[in-house]
Amino acid sequence: MTPTTLFKCLADETRLRCMVLLHKEGKLCVCELTHALDMLQPKISRHLAQLRQCNLLLDSREGQWVYYQINPALPAWVFDILDVTAKELGGEHKQQKDADRLQTMEGRPEMKRCCN
Repeated sequence: MTPTTLFKCLADETRLRCMVLLHKEGKLCVCELTHALDMLQPKISRHLAQLRQCNLLLDSREGQWVYYQINPALPAWVFDILDVTAKELGGEHKQQKDADRLQTMEGRPEMKRCCN
């Protein structure tokens, strides 16, 4: 991972919003990200695929659901950048709305099962 690669991958606002939520939450399924960002599933899935191709995310299938998490094998400096980014964006209206929608999601899945 190079800084240029990281910043190219995070240059899109939707990808950045996904990464900030995943950095805060640890592991989320597509339905949680779709709900939190208030976007359609195909759009979120396309951005998640791009983040996987950049090696920023790992995915795991649990039953019929796919969960995403930040790749723990990334260099420490990437996590430092994500820490600062999440902190700086935390007070912004869009990020706060994303976090609020996620926290108030009805029937929010537990880590062992997902979405109805």
